Amino acid sequence: MGLQLKKIDNFKPRKGPLLLIIMDGVGLAKPGKEAASAVVQAKTPNLDRLFKSELFTTLKAHGTAVGLPSDSDMGNSEVGHNALGAGRVFAQGAKLVDGAIENGSLFNSKHFKHLVEQAKAGKMVHFIGLFSDGNVHSHLSHLHAMMDYLIKNGAKRIRIHPLWDGRDVPERSALDFLLPFEEKLSQLRQEGTDIKIASGGGRMNVTMDRYEANWQIVKKGWDAHVLGKGRAFASAKEAVEFGYSQNLTDQYLDSFVIVEHGEPVGRILDGDQVVYFNFRGDRAIEISRAFDEENFSYFDREFVPKVDYYGMMEYDGDLHIPKKFLVNPPMIERTVSAYLAAEKVTSFAISETQKYGHVTYFWNGNRSGYIDAKLEKYIEIPSDIVPFDQKPKMKAREITEKTIELLRSGKYQFGRLNFPNGDMVGHTGVMDAAIVAMETVDEYVGKLIDVVNELDGVTIVTADHGNCDEMWTEEKGIRQPKTAHTLNPVPFVIIDKNWHGEYAINREIKGGLANVAATILNLLGFEKVADYEPSLIKFK
Repeated sequence: MGLQLKKIDNFKPRKGPLLLIIMDGVGLAKPGKEAASAVVQAKTPNLDRLFKSELFTTLKAHGTAVGLPSDSDMGNSEVGHNALGAGRVFAQGAKLVDGAIENGSLFNSKHFKHLVEQAKAGKMVHFIGLFSDGNVHSHLSHLHAMMDYLIKNGAKRIRIHPLWDGRDVPERSALDFLLPFEEKLSQLRQEGTDIKIASGGGRMNVTMDRYEANWQIVKKGWDAHVLGKGRAFASAKEAVEFGYSQNLTDQYLDSFVIVEHGEPVGRILDGDQVVYFNFRGDRAIEISRAFDEENFSYFDREFVPKVDYYGMMEYDGDLHIPKKFLVNPPMIERTVSAYLAAEKVTSFAISETQKYGHVTYFWNGNRSGYIDAKLEKYIEIPSDIVPFDQKPKMKAREITEKTIELLRSGKYQFGRLNFPNGDMVGHTGVMDAAIVAMETVDEYVGKLIDVVNELDGVTIVTADHGNCDEMWTEEKGIRQPKTAHTLNPVPFVIIDKNWHGEYAINREIKGGLANVAATILNLLGFEKVADYEPSLIKFK
């Protein structure tokens, strides 16, 4: 690859390993919001001490700092880990799709042109995706833009398969998005377009599994979208209201199928066109495989329609999932791990299933597999398949024990791990569980720091975005659970027992997640890469 790093002349790296701990979903509450923060309300003696350190600062982890369109856009684990590993900021997710719609490149792509041709010829077009404006996995404006373009160019038959959000938006907001949309569909039908909502369900229960944690979630979606199997309703509104009557929130609503005259209105059949309009990859890969793969063994599909299937983006660039996509992903080359591999620095990455892909695939710039298998070790701890508020400790103990084993082996100069608790439990909206999650993370962060100190190494503790730092919102004295990510900054602290003032936090820069890569290089004894964001430390 021709990658090369320069050694720092005036700093000798520590004898022991450098460990990066990413506390997923752990932001810092704004003043006056402490009561809603599980980070604040939990007993976290280790973090409390770290946050008072001279080597502590805060980082931006949302909006333009991670390549999203504006600073009103919450960060997420995917763009966060991209920025952490890349050392630079790339246009991401919604911003990438927004640009492709604005400049017309989406509509001029060969696959969208084929989609238009098929639609004009009378083929049914299906849109499946997260039905909100959360801007983390999808945005309804993208669905509207594609629908409008198709109808303008002669499409006559369209079906929508909405996946309710309630996670990146308020937990019971499905009808806020659905009712105006239904009004639009009614108008389009009056104008001659055969367009209807056909099937769907809540994102954590239907279609949107990730990292192969539970293929039955994908099967539920397949059964509803393709086979027309699921609880039957006369309208999507009726389906949502039934779920609410069962005391469910949007993300956990069961699958539904819209039926007229005893038949599903929109099964996916041979010859149809299917667009999965989520732009984020983790919860798009499995359903894409179900449509694309011939030798598929994860569940019985019963019937496999011969369709043209398109992802909004290529969700896995190495494995080419899906085979057809509408918007090219950001090209992230020269990640920090690529440079370290070129310098023969040994490393490991570890998390449980829910975040394993973040410390590997996303960290490595949307690249599957090892950069150099001789130098790297990737460890996945299988996640439990239970609601996360029921087991808020998740696999923190197992991650810690394996990490300690790797550290003590003496084989690795750099390691990175992700504790998913703050994010996955934060998304449930259950404060008591989120407090347990934070206390668990605090305990194991402390244990890992002790081991790294014993080995004369350095620990970095940070996060990829906020979540459990704001567990509820309050309006007019009424509290509502908050299950979405936050716009809050995240902590960053270096723990170096051999530090004697050789370097300091560079408080002249307003750091973001992309600044971490250069900091890692510095602490390993290398100068930053020329076009990387500045290091968070400066040498004296």
